[in-house]
Amino acid sequence: MKAFIILGAINGFLAVALGAFGAHGLEPRLTERMMDVWEKGVDYQMFHTMGLFIVAFAANKWPGVSAIKWSGIMMFIGIILFSGSLYALSTSGIAKLGMITPLGGISFLAGWILLAVAAAKGK
Repeated sequence: MKAFIILGAINGFLAVALGAFGAHGLEPRLTERMMDVWEKGVDYQMFHTMGLFIVAFAANKWPGVSAIKWSGIMMFIGIILFSGSLYALSTSGIAKLGMITPLGGISFLAGWILLAVAAAKGK
């Protein structure tokens, strides 16, 4: 699906840009712990950016398998919730934002499970 390639490209760009911003702009301002939190957000954003590309290619290979589309949607939601909450937590220090992070993790897990389901159904 073209949409997942576009989402993957945008998120890949953002992961690199946010990683550079963290290393050069935030590192002098954040504690070591909060810098680690920021970097974890960047890492998981990039991992799941690759997941979006896998989904795009799988959608081309197995058209009509709805689990593929939902896999990409869940990975994208995971990026927003997981990485987004870590970015917000690390820069604001508001600990309650950490309660959102597991929802993103669950979204990531669902995305990978749905990809496996799609592969099992694909021909």
